[in-house]
Amino acid sequence: MSTLNSYHQIFGDAVRATGAQSNTEMMRLLPIMTISMALLACVPALSFAEPKQRLIVLTDIEADPDDSQSLVRLLLYANQIDIEGIVATTSTHQKSRVAPESIHAIIDAYGRVQPQLLKHEPGFPKPARLKAVVRSGRQLYGMLGVGDGKDSPGSDAIIKALEKNDTRPLWVAVWGGANTLAQALYRIGRDRTPEQAAHLVSKLRVYTISDQDDSGIWMRTRFPELFYIVSPGGYGNGTWTGMHTIEPGFDSTEVSNDWIATNIQQGHGPLGAIYPDVSFSVEGDTPSFLSLIPNGLNAPEHPDWGGWGGRYELYTPALETTDPKGFTGNVPLLQEPRAIWTNAVDTYTPMVNSDYFRSVRAHDKVFTGYRTTIMRWRKDFQNDFAARMDWTTKPYKEANHPPVVKLGHSDRLTIKSGENFVMSAAGSSDPDGDSLSYLWFQYPEAGSYREPIKLGYAENHHTVSGQAPVVTKTETAHFIVKVVDKGRPALTRYRRVIVTLVPSAP
Repeated sequence: MSTLNSYHQIFGDAVRATGAQSNTEMMRLLPIMTISMALLACVPALSFAEPKQRLIVLTDIEADPDDSQSLVRLLLYANQIDIEGIVATTSTHQKSRVAPESIHAIIDAYGRVQPQLLKHEPGFPKPARLKAVVRSGRQLYGMLGVGDGKDSPGSDAIIKALEKNDTRPLWVAVWGGANTLAQALYRIGRDRTPEQAAHLVSKLRVYTISDQDDSGIWMRTRFPELFYIVSPGGYGNGTWTGMHTIEPGFDSTEVSNDWIATNIQQGHGPLGAIYPDVSFSVEGDTPSFLSLIPNGLNAPEHPDWGGWGGRYELYTPALETTDPKGFTGNVPLLQEPRAIWTNAVDTYTPMVNSDYFRSVRAHDKVFTGYRTTIMRWRKDFQNDFAARMDWTTKPYKEANHPPVVKLGHSDRLTIKSGENFVMSAAGSSDPDGDSLSYLWFQYPEAGSYREPIKLGYAENHHTVSGQAPVVTKTETAHFIVKVVDKGRPALTRYRRVIVTLVPSAP
């Protein structure tokens, strides 16, 4: 379809979305809608090529089977994330040993399916390249492993990655203890000039699964500018628990043992077979890299925008709000000295399928909390995991692949108070030829304007309209279009549209 015809289609949908009941009403709306569409037509759709995120993982693998589970999943995205290191570490649950051999065993299983994965998407690295970046930290617990003479291949690898001539930030996902990262920072602080150290620290992005040794609070105190995502305190305070939390009324099918056995472990080749049964929780470490996956929703540099790995806000949490009497694995709990990226609250009403008429309706229950910031996407990212596991054994034509979401306009719109605006994903497609479903919704917590903005027409149509509220200062409102194919498992991709609301001229 030509660009002009596309805009004609969007225009027609937009006019109908306003609720015009007659030709007279449509003619009255024509000047407004024509101007709106002309403005949109002048703005080219942004290209949607996201740079790969760089990642080093610190894992206390073998302290709990969930590290092995998370590593299996991570390797299925090894073509979309630049994995620059996988470091075996200690933690409060495994204080005096590291297990790099378990990392190698999982990479070996990946190696047996890597040629098959390449039939579905390019870029999956050879197993030898992944094995070459496996390292170990010190077999010491917490701050006992930080200081002069405490370097390790793992801490050296972090410093080398930071000094690499690469403008992209370096993410460090901490699944266990963080002392290998702390040692790298100790060396940087000791051996570099203040300017050099500040530059290297500015490249770091840290996401830890709670504090599993006593080095986390040291880093956050010693390096106040360090970008740090964490839910400090008791594990019950962890946003990451939304990965596996079971709440009454919330569909948790995709984290059940039966679902895991059917969709991941059994009949899915050597990589699925090495995925262990749940002992404590399902993949508690996985949220640390979920938001690095390019899916149209995730925005790693903006934790407050929300994504598959949760949503976080920058503030200094009070000690009494961090579950101080909960389980911490005997890691000392202290008052945070400065603002960190930590727990944020979403209010979420799931949409459920309708048997007749409009295909979806709002659930009769609303879910609120910090776990909700992950739970709300769980069905989507679990189905994505299952589809990629299918790729390890199925030919392209027998597997499902995610849809491609295309906006008919920029993903940044500026609208004056009271003006109408239109958003469309009518040009979206599916590589397998599957039928697509659409869902548009506002994400109030991600923007500065928190009041609901009603979207006209049907929220499950590819094109919707809205009217900007009256504002007295510039505000932002985030809208998400969720596009789901009808393959099995159903796969989801998104686009985020940020609308800047500006006051009308006096």
